[in-house]
Amino acid sequence: MLVVSDLPDMIITWLGGSIPTWIFWTKAGFLAVFLGLTLLIRAIRPLWQYAVIFLTLFLALGLTNLVRSTAWFQGHFNYKGVSFFTGYTAIYVLDILVALTVLAVLWLMKRDRKAFFLVKGRTDASIEPVPWLGIKAGGSWSVFGWIFAGVAALGVAIPTILGIAPSGETILRAMPLLPTVLLLAAVNAFTEEAYYRCSLLSTLHETIGKTHTLLLTVVFFGLGHWLYGSPPGLLGFLMVGFLAWLLGKSMLETRGFLWPWIIHFIPDVVVFFSYALLFVGSSHAR
Repeated sequence: MLVVSDLPDMIITWLGGSIPTWIFWTKAGFLAVFLGLTLLIRAIRPLWQYAVIFLTLFLALGLTNLVRSTAWFQGHFNYKGVSFFTGYTAIYVLDILVALTVLAVLWLMKRDRKAFFLVKGRTDASIEPVPWLGIKAGGSWSVFGWIFAGVAALGVAIPTILGIAPSGETILRAMPLLPTVLLLAAVNAFTEEAYYRCSLLSTLHETIGKTHTLLLTVVFFGLGHWLYGSPPGLLGFLMVGFLAWLLGKSMLETRGFLWPWIIHFIPDVVVFFSYALLFVGSSHAR
């Protein structure tokens, strides 16, 4: 998990270097070797589905990044003056393709949507007590789900929106972009829950247990936001890592997709609205 995460990229960046193009294929090769070992070595054979889906996810994300870097994509969707809708929608169409690829492979391996949590789930399921969060026995996701979503949105808004410090005029100019913001937040929450949570949780939790599975997904998802998150750096890692733990916990305990999507969607609205604020701010400056 650490070898193919953003950790090597972070170390190279810290050392003052630029991320080499060959690192993607090195990581992919590592995952391919790992898959081969799960098929050859009896002791780790239960991890073969995890190896398959992780390699699928890594290749799909890498290939869409290659598409985004092409001159054709940049010329059509990242040119000066491109609209907020066009620029971001093109990116998330590629993200939808990644999610559909991962879900298709999961279906081929498991042949049951419930087995990889692509169902509504029990929205009123009991929440496992977490004393340090004040969650006692008898709590329900139908209550704590909304609390977590609201707190997550507030936690994102404080460093993000306040960091931008938008004027009243900027906020008013960004309001027409709200429908696009809601669409992008909904799509991003769906795709990331599909390929970060459904994939890894469904292929790991019965093999290595709930606690270790959640920790692995926390590290992978958190590191993925260290360099490129909003906010980035240690703060982004801690915030997103904690959110990943909550999302994974909700998916495993409700045995479904709805609560993780809701808890992910609401703070994503804040994130994408901050992008809208930056977009209209830069457009106004020009």
